[in-house]
Amino acid sequence: MNKVLRNPYAYALFVVPALLLYITFYVAPMFSSLRYSVTSWNGINEATFNGLDNFVKAFSDEKFLIALKNNIYFVLFSVFVQIPVIVLVALLVSAVRRLLDFYKTTVFMPSVLSTAIVGIVWKFIYHPDAGLVNQILRAVGLKTWTRGWLGEEHFAYLAILIANGWQWTGFYVVLVLAAIFAIPKEMQEAGEIDGAVGWRKVRYITVPLIRPVLLVVTLLSITGAMKAMDIVYIMTSGGPFGSSEVMGTYMYKQAYSMSQFGYANAISIIIFVFTCLLTLIFHLVTRRSEEVEY
Repeated sequence: MNKVLRNPYAYALFVVPALLLYITFYVAPMFSSLRYSVTSWNGINEATFNGLDNFVKAFSDEKFLIALKNNIYFVLFSVFVQIPVIVLVALLVSAVRRLLDFYKTTVFMPSVLSTAIVGIVWKFIYHPDAGLVNQILRAVGLKTWTRGWLGEEHFAYLAILIANGWQWTGFYVVLVLAAIFAIPKEMQEAGEIDGAVGWRKVRYITVPLIRPVLLVVTLLSITGAMKAMDIVYIMTSGGPFGSSEVMGTYMYKQAYSMSQFGYANAISIIIFVFTCLLTLIFHLVTRRSEEVEY
């Protein structure tokens, strides 16, 4: 066995297939997208080089700027609303003594569903007449609060954010739960002896020790928010009047509805660059905060 592990061909046997898949389905399409992003191309005729015109057009396109703004809102919601909810739910579930597996499965269940199913279910929940939200509001005497949630500019995008949060919160809760259960009991007992009980225990023991997992969850939330598309397209298709458009849906429409494949590829490159920038900023901020702590 040791001879096999020391043989470079053994490593190549496992690495090369994965590397070929990575190049075929990630690197090659990315360079192809970069190539077409500087062209004017309708997907049929020969592409014509137009320099940076597509990128200039994007940042002067009002609809694209709305989509970019909505992606930023998606990131802010994920970081400042969804992450605290994830931590709170994980702490509550970790404190359960009976039926723990049942609660973990229940919380995780929405993450198993496809986004298409989640989008359709929440469209029914937000339905103006038969939807659960308006039915509850009517039942508690708040009929004046009922509205067509997905048909109003001021509420459609918020409704999508809530639906998306419902789907993915459970997945991240399970990750945080794994980190909480991995905390040595000796540390928890030592903290309790020193008076760290209740929320003091959470603040000074639990949260600092699960911080690496929280950083991973936050990073995954940021990248997921930047490439969000399917839930938006299923629930509103970017409407009403483009108020819930995100860069992913706008890119899709430019390619397959408007046949502006060059412009769509430019938008995909912008999404990639913005995601990398946000990831880099997050990395720098977290690294600096760790240096300050130490």
